[in-house]
Amino acid sequence: MHSNLWIYIWRRKLSFLLVVSGLVLVGLWTWAILIDTTTASSQPKAASSSSERQQQQQSTGYQQVHIIQKLIAQANRLLKAERLKDNAVEKSPSPVQRLGNVRFLRPTQAKKAPLPMSESYLFEEERLKILEQQQRQKNAGMEELNANAEDERMLSSAERQTQYEHELQRMGVPVVAGIGPDGPKPPAERLVHLDLKGAPPKLSFLKQLLPVLRALGATGLLIEYEDMFPYTGALQPLAARNAYKEDELRDFLECAALHGLSVMPLVQTFGHMEYVLKLSGFEQLRELALSPQSICPSKPQSMALLEQMLSQVIELHLQCLGQATPVSAVPTAPIRFTHIHIGCDEVQRMGECNSCRQRLRSELFLSHVVSLGHFIRRQWPQLGVVIWDDQLRSMSLSELQHSQIGNYVEPMVWVYASDIYRFIQPQLWDTYAKVFPGAWTASAFKGAFGESLMVPPLQHHLENNIRWLAVIAKEGGRFSKGLRGLALTGWQRYDHFAVLCELLPVGMPSLMTSLSTVSKGYFSTNPKDNELLRVLQCVFQPDSRRSGRPWLELHPNAHHSQLFSLCNYPGHMVFKYALRLFDKLAEIELYLQQTKDQSAWLSDYNVRHNFSSPLRVRELIARSPMLIEELRMMAREAQQLLWEVYDEYTVTEFVEQTIYPSIEALQRQLVTAESLLQRRTWPQRPLPLVLKVQEDLGLVMNQQPK
Repeated sequence: MHSNLWIYIWRRKLSFLLVVSGLVLVGLWTWAILIDTTTASSQPKAASSSSERQQQQQSTGYQQVHIIQKLIAQANRLLKAERLKDNAVEKSPSPVQRLGNVRFLRPTQAKKAPLPMSESYLFEEERLKILEQQQRQKNAGMEELNANAEDERMLSSAERQTQYEHELQRMGVPVVAGIGPDGPKPPAERLVHLDLKGAPPKLSFLKQLLPVLRALGATGLLIEYEDMFPYTGALQPLAARNAYKEDELRDFLECAALHGLSVMPLVQTFGHMEYVLKLSGFEQLRELALSPQSICPSKPQSMALLEQMLSQVIELHLQCLGQATPVSAVPTAPIRFTHIHIGCDEVQRMGECNSCRQRLRSELFLSHVVSLGHFIRRQWPQLGVVIWDDQLRSMSLSELQHSQIGNYVEPMVWVYASDIYRFIQPQLWDTYAKVFPGAWTASAFKGAFGESLMVPPLQHHLENNIRWLAVIAKEGGRFSKGLRGLALTGWQRYDHFAVLCELLPVGMPSLMTSLSTVSKGYFSTNPKDNELLRVLQCVFQPDSRRSGRPWLELHPNAHHSQLFSLCNYPGHMVFKYALRLFDKLAEIELYLQQTKDQSAWLSDYNVRHNFSSPLRVRELIARSPMLIEELRMMAREAQQLLWEVYDEYTVTEFVEQTIYPSIEALQRQLVTAESLLQRRTWPQRPLPLVLKVQEDLGLVMNQQPK
């Protein structure tokens, strides 16, 4: 019985395998079709889903198709193997097989007919159906993406500009007509100005800035050394006690070259000569004995001094270039040194000494500049010479052409306000173009809106730079060699005797926002396309239609955007500290104003007459000791943070300039209050007029109360 059953199963083994394989494949086909049908029915509901979700669904569908294809191929191979086996058995010469002593006779089998065409290609038809359905889904997603892209392409240039300007307004970024993605190209050269006078950053910190500046599009540095240059020989007194060392400076210049940045040194040679003329032994070269601001161009010793200064600065930079007059070893990374800036701006005292009075002011200035330019071009013909343009603005075309100043120097036109044409009218641009083959321009990223500001107004500086892009595009065609580039200036002091304005680390958000805009030719509103976020390594939330909040928000009365408080960049801790210090100082200023000017018990009148309520006075000064302690803590914090950027002299100056005055005001308030609290009895009213007040006001009192 059992033998017959096994014989029956053995004979029908191919049928059993086909039945089992068919059931498995039917189940898989049903599962795949159900999933595809469910996905297709849910497509209208998911029309607003993101492109990432569509790609994930497509990827899942492709995986399912791949699995089914493998199963189909395996089933086809199995059927083919069984057919080959049956054909081999049919061709065997002996119909008898032996298994031990038992003989089995193979029954006579009819020859199998080939499978019908519909069954042979059943798997292929199902596979093609699945692939076709998946392709339809993919095409539907691509059609949606193409439709969106086509909508954008269908917008005219004016419509794209309107959308762009609307987005700028949402972000608080200044809107300038003609500046946008379809606007003019950016300036060829983008220089970053490093003002080193009186507050030199450590060169280690400046080295950290170089890759950031280069990544944001800077092409060079405009370095104003003043007393930070390591002068030698007879000029050694010109260098400050904390001036850079020559080997350290050379290493920094070569590091700038490694990052692909050119260097344009700036040496003042007319005005702003305080750092030289203040010293004993150089005072005889002043235009006026009472003012060390400008040098006298009529004295031969003046030109000799300036030639020595220029020679030392140029030779050191040429050594880094490998082209110095004394043959030296070529540096590993030669710097790109093509121009030198000789200043000549804001010459406040000119034509006032006995020798200079005999000549016109314009003649004095032009002859002095031409002499310096001729000296540089004769000694170093490969170098171009640049000057500030403000002293040229009042001169006529004939005066400029007659002096031939255009053969020796190029002007750098500087305006830091938003209305550039208010200071440089179109006719002045035309005059410059007739005199000079090429010119430069200069904007500002700090040090332009207040002599003692702590945090630069970012929006104002950004607007200044964007408006310069429009001016460069409009006026560059006047010059035969065009406008060569834009220098982003960042002044550290307004002159040698002025106190510090915004520190360089505090001005970094303004610098990098303006620099990235100038380098691109417009401000990019797309966070994925704006280099600012990538370079600053900011943590931000992209703009979304639900929240309606842009990734950058600037406001006219704000010094910064909240975005920069979430960024990491060189000096970011100093920037965040400056914001906290600014708020604390504003709080203390308001507190002192309320207690002194707006209260009725601690005013100057109360103090002069020593007449006030002790209870009220104690209430008014209750916060003063706590505020003094907070300021002392912030002073110690400033010392720790600024030490990474500046030397101890600059740190001490910053603390004394910004924090100590508030501490001193609070201490004076406590002393004044203590004198009021000492009194135990008070006189009857009316109170007598203080004699000094009466004399200062010129009042005559006929009768004094007894």
